[in-house]
Amino acid sequence: SITKERTEVVLQGTSSLDPTDPAAVWEEYDFKCKPGDLMRRPCFITPYHYRLDWLMWFAAFQTYEQNEWIIHLAGKLLAQEEETLSLMATNPFAGRAPP
Repeated sequence: SITKERTEVVLQGTSSLDPTDPAAVWEEYDFKCKPGDLMRRPCFITPYHYRLDWLMWFAAFQTYEQNEWIIHLAGKLLAQEEETLSLMATNPFAGRAPP
């Protein structure tokens, strides 16, 4: 069975020097197939799944302590690691300083 509600993990970054500032602008990293933008057409890749997108779905059911790989993923995004960014649909910080 599938749950009636779907919790999502969203990864965002900011260029603000003070991330706690209410005026800080947070930008979202988009995944290739994970649900996100409601105006985007759903990805159709049956019978396979993008592994990272699939793992993000299950991570939403647990805490980050149960999914320590999310901390490593966030660190690699902060470092703008090309191999990691290639797994994402968009990099909101492309051509700019890292978040």
